[in-house]
Amino acid sequence: MDPYVIQMNSNSNLPSVLDVHVNIGGRSSLPGKMKGRKARWSVKPSDMSNKTFNPIRAIVDSMKVKPNPNKTMIALSIGDPTVFGNLPTDPEVTQAMKDALDSGKYNGYAPSIGYLSSREEIASYYHRPEAPLEAKDVILTSGCSQAIELCLAVLANPGQNILVPRPGFSLYRTLAESMGIEVKLYNLLPEKSWEIDLKQLESLIDEKTACLIVNNPSNPCGSVFSKSHLQKILAVAARQCVPILADEIYGDMVFSDSTFEPLATLSSNVPILSCGGLAKRWLVPGWRLGWILIHDRRDIFGNEIRDGLVKLSQRILGPCTIVQGALKSILHRTPQEFYHNTLSFLKSNADLCYGALAAIPGLQPVRPSGAMYLMVGIEMEHFPEFENDVEFTERLVAEQSVHCLPATCFEYPNFFRVVITVPKVMMLEACSRIQEFCELHYHCTEGSQEECDK
Repeated sequence: MDPYVIQMNSNSNLPSVLDVHVNIGGRSSLPGKMKGRKARWSVKPSDMSNKTFNPIRAIVDSMKVKPNPNKTMIALSIGDPTVFGNLPTDPEVTQAMKDALDSGKYNGYAPSIGYLSSREEIASYYHRPEAPLEAKDVILTSGCSQAIELCLAVLANPGQNILVPRPGFSLYRTLAESMGIEVKLYNLLPEKSWEIDLKQLESLIDEKTACLIVNNPSNPCGSVFSKSHLQKILAVAARQCVPILADEIYGDMVFSDSTFEPLATLSSNVPILSCGGLAKRWLVPGWRLGWILIHDRRDIFGNEIRDGLVKLSQRILGPCTIVQGALKSILHRTPQEFYHNTLSFLKSNADLCYGALAAIPGLQPVRPSGAMYLMVGIEMEHFPEFENDVEFTERLVAEQSVHCLPATCFEYPNFFRVVITVPKVMMLEACSRIQEFCELHYHCTEGSQEECDK
């Protein structure tokens, strides 16, 4: 059977597209009865859909509670910096999109891994002498979430396991379990600013471990790992020969008193797939442009992993072409002042929130160093009428109309997460309401009477 070959070539100045090869095999047969099958309707959801579970949605949707009608709702639960309108992207970013659209050059299909010119821009932007990049090392994706999905799909088979942080971004579990991949949770330590418990991490590794996910800076913790801690993580991965999926979407959102170290700059031995995107640094999560940076200087991934990523990218034929067309201008024309102002606002809000909540008996916030979040421990023994963090946050909504995500969503009970992107006046009001709520429900325990008498 000869293949049918469709070649799509263009002599215009438009970005080149991939040739499309279509193989048509087999012979058609006339419709008729299939032996042993009684025709009847029986349409059921697939195993993959049944195994797809989002813990945040499950917990939030089960919180059947109405906010206090006498207080305006303040949502500190949504990890979208655009929600309140106080953090718009820069006009240069918007103009870049308008120019790409008006050019008429980006209305067709691009290669599934992204235009070569766009991948060259990302490679140049994230190139470091210690971690060099070329266009061939970049896969463009539909947001960072798809980047993570492709990395898991290329590294792990059903029945294998991956190592995921606890507390951690719930999507890792959602994606892995839908693919039949087991999730093993390694612990982050709040008393050490959410550093990894390295001994416990290493104890989880076995012959079926396909990769280690390192999320730095962290969602939900807002933590930023030091260079020395990252080197210790890499030492574990090197010793155990486990590749790393580095979720670095918040890599450029680090406060002035901390430093972000791209993981790949600290090792030439461990193969790393680094995931990022436009969403957070440029405050455009809805534009859905992410990327995978392939760091493999010892050729451990080889061509097989690279080819696998290309094949997987062909499932949705690549991210939005208009955003790709705007990418060069976004990367090079966005003023430094925009980045500075965004980070200054986030740090100011983080300091304000941390200071206010740290003064409330029964709460133990952990100071963040980056990203858009802050985790707060609840001393549940002082709030005996609440069984857990889910009940605590439910009642906070019902009484004070302040919505924080219970950290059970992130596999870490008796904490809650605060999003720090809300306007300052809302943050102040939310902290005031949380204080009122805690003062109302706080109970002294034996040994804490001195604190209560203050």
